[in-house]
Amino acid sequence: MDRRLLTLALGMFALGTDSFVFAGILPEIARSFDVSIGAAGQLITAYALSYALLGPTIAALAAGVARKRLLLGGIGLFVLANLGTIVAPNIGLALATRALAGLGAAMFSPTASGTGAMLVPPERRGYALSIIVAGLTTATALGSPIGAVIGGLANWHWTMVFVAALGVAAFAGIWAFMPEVPLPPAISLAKRLAPLADTRVGLTLATTVLAQVGTFMIFSYFSVVFDRATGHNPNVLGGLLVLWGLAGTCANLLTGRVLDKVGSRKLVMGMLTAVAAVIFTMPWSGAHLWSAAIAVTIWGGCAWGALVPQQFRLASLNPPMTSVLVGLNTSATYVGVSIAGAVGAAVIPSIGSHNLSYLASITVAVAIVVSELASRRIAAGAITRSSAIA
Repeated sequence: MDRRLLTLALGMFALGTDSFVFAGILPEIARSFDVSIGAAGQLITAYALSYALLGPTIAALAAGVARKRLLLGGIGLFVLANLGTIVAPNIGLALATRALAGLGAAMFSPTASGTGAMLVPPERRGYALSIIVAGLTTATALGSPIGAVIGGLANWHWTMVFVAALGVAAFAGIWAFMPEVPLPPAISLAKRLAPLADTRVGLTLATTVLAQVGTFMIFSYFSVVFDRATGHNPNVLGGLLVLWGLAGTCANLLTGRVLDKVGSRKLVMGMLTAVAAVIFTMPWSGAHLWSAAIAVTIWGGCAWGALVPQQFRLASLNPPMTSVLVGLNTSATYVGVSIAGAVGAAVIPSIGSHNLSYLASITVAVAIVVSELASRRIAAGAITRSSAIA
């Protein structure tokens, strides 16, 4: 396998681990900084919001920067920011370092996808992108659980050392193996944001935001939502996180196979309906390990499985702008993650972590309604185009 692609995948694995690992170590971080679990959850919000907002901006502003330099700068900043989190004396400085880590991720992630596509012939670009994206999805199945177990057995500082070490390995690989590649055509920030004026795109992205708010309202506070099932055992917690990640990885692979037969509308509707139902029952299923394992597996598979038809739906709306639209969908995902962390922090003190799923399931239900509105707008647009052609 191409070691250049593996190096990019390793960088995405580091970024993904950093995104998801906090779900397993928030209680330890809260105790370390002497703050509430909700306040500690804002470390997730700071990273996700920085990533979401700066991704399109960096892609536009850095269009003239050599790809290898941008990759090294992004992963280097990511490593330094994570080391900064380790030594941060208070939650305020930790939040600042998390925002910097998000900036590093925003520099690296879209650049890695674009560079990977340039490293191979056109007929192998789909394969190259699948390898790079696999680094991100594998982080949910391996990186996050490993980090959670490290945090439980030692402390959360060693979890961040683990994340930083992954980044250092990716930096070394890029430095050693990555060639210079031609710069892609520059796309201005205005052009990148122009698709948002299309209501079909806006409603589809709103579906992603709402669905991720519901999912990550639970996932961000995973350790306290499922504390009855895990008994505060880091190995059991890591096992549940493995189930969540593996289910999502398998669902991504299977969804692509059935998408053409079922269609994106039915697939998104079915996946999100399952997510809403499973999340709603978590106050009961989260009380026992066996039922929590079933719930986590269904939830993880369907939550991740909905992303593929969402991206397909966007790409079908404007094929020449596929890369921009997929990038906007990634930003929408992290906007949802950032909102979820803030909302969870606001409501846990009043309703408790075990009842958080009621609010999360309502959010996913609203996402289903918005998805249906998007589908109707897309169908109406298709009819209009057919009539014009006729």
